[in-house]
Amino acid sequence: MSTTLEPTAPPQSTSSAHENASKRRRRKKSFKHGAVIALLSAWTLFALAPIVWIFMMSLKTPEDIISNPPKFFFLPTLANYAEVLSGPEFLSPFLNSLIVTIGALVLTLFIGLPTAYALARFKFKGQESIAFGILSLRFAPELLIILPLYLIYQKSNLNDTYLGLILAYQLVTLPMLVWMLRSFIEDLPRELEEAVAVDGGTRWTAFRHVLLRLIAPGLGASLMLSFIWAWNSYTLPLVLSGRDTQVITTGIQQYISFQSIDWGPMAAATIISLIPGILFALLSLRWVVDGLTAGTVKG
Repeated sequence: MSTTLEPTAPPQSTSSAHENASKRRRRKKSFKHGAVIALLSAWTLFALAPIVWIFMMSLKTPEDIISNPPKFFFLPTLANYAEVLSGPEFLSPFLNSLIVTIGALVLTLFIGLPTAYALARFKFKGQESIAFGILSLRFAPELLIILPLYLIYQKSNLNDTYLGLILAYQLVTLPMLVWMLRSFIEDLPRELEEAVAVDGGTRWTAFRHVLLRLIAPGLGASLMLSFIWAWNSYTLPLVLSGRDTQVITTGIQQYISFQSIDWGPMAAATIISLIPGILFALLSLRWVVDGLTAGTVKG
């Protein structure tokens, strides 16, 4: 009795198996990248949708704004921007915001730079307690601070003054700058300052000519974030400002009256109020990227 042997398929080569595994990994990696891009795109659309809607409102007539269903295709008009820019209702708070925000950043630099340097380079009793105390100013809710601060301002005549708002804004801007710059200075080797001292330079010379240039990324990032937080601050100016020092975040409320809401001018004022923060971010973009990514990769 004869038996026949059926031919068997040759075993798959090792190189072919590696190629298939590599293709599967590439497909899996491409799928993950596609999913991440899709999620980020959806989140971006979700985050930008309110701003796009407000921008559309700023270009509509009152009839188009209140139309039902909403109009996505309409004849744009600049009448709302002309109304906003031609009256003191918006320009005065806008100017006040620039004065207070820039003044707060200047004072923050004047106080924060020496503070960050001292916390990074010197060892003294209560060092970490002082550092945490500065940081806790950002942790504390503004509603918890605003009442005693208002009573102090009333007794010291700082209410409804530029100086009072600039001092109050330090609760927002100072902790960010001190803690970011402290970490930057701590990462710099002390040998840089020692080399300047060997050449006869002072500590101030080393800071001005060496350290200040090296911490520029952190300085740009912290200033950008501080500017945005100070510019968008609402609770502090709502309680501490007055008719003469009203800022943009509270000044936009003037378009809301008891009987009606001027949606078009309010939307135009909102869009214009976004411009300083965007311009400041663009001007410091290079430093911000370096500052926010510094220290993420070690070794």
